[in-house]
Amino acid sequence: MSEKDQQLRALAQEEIDKYKDKVEADPYRQSFHHMPPVGLLNDPNGFIHWKGTYHLFYQWMPFDTGHGAKFWGHYISKDFVNWTHEKAALTPSDWFDKNGVYSGSAVTKDDLLYLFYTGNVKDEEGNRETYQCLAVSEDGINFEKKGVVVNLPEGYTAHFRDPKVWKKADQWFMIIGAQSKNMEGKAVLFRSNDLFDWEFLGNITGSNEEQLGDFGYMWECPDVFELNGKDILIVSPQGLEEDGMNYANTYQSGYFAGTLDYEQAEFTHGTFSELDRGFEFYAPQTTLDDNGRRILIGWMGVPDQYEQAHPTIENQWVHCLTIPRELTWNGEQIIQQPVEELKEMRGPVLLHSSITIENDQKAVRGVEGKPVELNIEFEEIEDQFAIELFQNVSLSYKDSILTLSRPHLEDKKRTEFRRVKLEEKLTKLHLFIDYSSLEVFVNDGKEVFTSRIFPQAEEERILFTSLGTTTFSIEQWKLEGFQFS
Repeated sequence: MSEKDQQLRALAQEEIDKYKDKVEADPYRQSFHHMPPVGLLNDPNGFIHWKGTYHLFYQWMPFDTGHGAKFWGHYISKDFVNWTHEKAALTPSDWFDKNGVYSGSAVTKDDLLYLFYTGNVKDEEGNRETYQCLAVSEDGINFEKKGVVVNLPEGYTAHFRDPKVWKKADQWFMIIGAQSKNMEGKAVLFRSNDLFDWEFLGNITGSNEEQLGDFGYMWECPDVFELNGKDILIVSPQGLEEDGMNYANTYQSGYFAGTLDYEQAEFTHGTFSELDRGFEFYAPQTTLDDNGRRILIGWMGVPDQYEQAHPTIENQWVHCLTIPRELTWNGEQIIQQPVEELKEMRGPVLLHSSITIENDQKAVRGVEGKPVELNIEFEEIEDQFAIELFQNVSLSYKDSILTLSRPHLEDKKRTEFRRVKLEEKLTKLHLFIDYSSLEVFVNDGKEVFTSRIFPQAEEERILFTSLGTTTFSIEQWKLEGFQFS
């Protein structure tokens, strides 16, 4: 570890110590979500299962609640419930990453852990340079930087970042999110035999490629993997225009499904599908664990979307990550479900069966508070049904359209909405409610809504409303949350 690394880690620890009491006293601190100990958190990075332990890194700005020269923060766990927050894995300490150790991924080879990341550099005039870099560890805690392994190829701007690396047969591949000189978002493929020397293969797809029209000016955080025989490309495009109920956030995250020809570097795929319909979801990353599960964690935030309006800013922290989700392919789409390990957080179950509400709003005995998990199964929805959480957030269903509404974070006199039209009737809602977030899995994970919520801390009421007759059953668990150390 260099002297500069040590200095930066020491300064980050000083910030943690300085604001610890203020941060931890915030009523919006979460129970079962990853947060920064101070400052700003964004993209999950280097998510991997190695030697029986999940390593979850994240973009971290310890000195401010705005974006800047990022570190890689680091959590580890063996079971997705008990977590240890380690020292920062990477700091912006070298010429090739001095303005930010930006997003990337992790792989293992020869019993070592390899981190690939984007080194962000700006000159005195503010012009950007970008480098794809490598760091290696024997113990998963201490990393030695190996420097630059990929330079910027011709035809792209310096918005060229977020390397995701994986192995296919006996070769390594790297996908990078990019912007062409024509200001078009691209997904760019490289190949290597040894993780150090990389061959440029070109775009596998992108805005204004053969299968796609104008589809954004920059693609961030690509991720390629196979799911039940289908090749998947997850990407976060920037520059999509709102289209009905789609693309309502400032930037989007979603996926293409198809077939990747590794020799020709061509991805034949279908249309883009959003992964999440809520207010805050971006830059997801997946890993394949030793049990063969494909697991996703995303950032519960969106760049440039009123980030400084979050009320946690005044307590010197902002943003969190989603709960881990297992991905499956049902033959038509990705299905997202909370990982099984999260059931370990549950307290005793409160069960109500066959509740009927007719043209009324009412509470259900014992269903209240946070953090909680709710599982609701519907027998009948005659007209319209809604759940109101803490006089702050509403989830309503009518005419096949599911709508999430909340007070606008910047203008609280306004209400903002996110919607989706369901392909089939609403049968199940599975809610994870934390002190300042909501994740809703719809119809066994065919749709998901992820959002930050900021109700009054003392407000615990959950109310149910029906126009016409609604009959449903409900299970509730109080959640103990993650155990952090």
